[in-house]
Parts: sequence; structure tokens; C-alpha cells
Amino acid sequence: MILKRAGSQPSIKAPEAYFTGTVRMDPINTPPEPARASIVSVTFEPGARSAWHTHPLGQTLIVTAGCGWTQCEGEPIVEIRAGDVIWCPPGHKHWHGASATTAMTHIGVQEALDGVSVVWMEKVTDEEYNVGPTGE
Repeated sequence: MILKRAGSQPSIKAPEAYFTGTVRMDPINTPPEPARASIVSVTFEPGARSAWHTHPLGQTLIVTAGCGWTQCEGEPIVEIRAGDVIWCPPGHKHWHGASATTAMTHIGVQEALDGVSVVWMEKVTDEEYNVGPTGE
């Protein structure tokens, strides 16, 4: 068994190549092989977001605080709030982040396929992001 105490792992600034704005990543669990699932808590400051991306085996997001936005390719932006759970199927192009005015934190759970858990693509432009949610 491996026990990781709360606060024992340092926070990481999310890579600018894959994120816009201020984003902090707090690793929760990255077990050694043969395990494939990794878990991370990600906090997006207002206006911050991921780039477009896919996951070879899908991703579950659990929103734990704040209010954010997510979008799947070809669909409108959707507002997400604490308590919401999102499933992104394998290969589904999407992005997620904070709303324009409110920070958002989510836990991301993803599995690796042949060592790859995410495939990064182009950044979400300000024009795409500023459309905001269109209602539900």
C-alpha cells in the first residue's frame, strides 16, 4: 500500500502550452504500472481553461467548487457547477475551465492507453471562449 498524506504533494502550475490563464494542478494519485488511472485536482482562475483535447480511454470530471464551462466539439458551451459529474467518451474532443467571472475546481480521472492519457490539440481562442454558455 502507498499512503499519500493530504498536502504531501506539491502543487504544479499547469503547462502554458496546454492551458490559458492561471491553472493549478494538485496530483491526487498516479499509481505505478500496471495501474492506468490517474487522478488530479485542477483549479482554474476566472477565464482560465484547457486547450482542446481528447482522452484515449475517456475522462470523468467531478466539479468540486465554483462555476465553470465545458464544450464538446460542435456543441454549445455548457455551464458546470460544484456537484456536477461529466463523462467525456474516448476520443471525444472537448475543453473545460472556469467561467469568465468565477473560479472552478474539478477532479479529473483518466486512464492511460499505452502510456497516453491525454492528446492535446489547439488552444481555445478568446473568440470561442467568449461565446459563453447559451443556456440549457
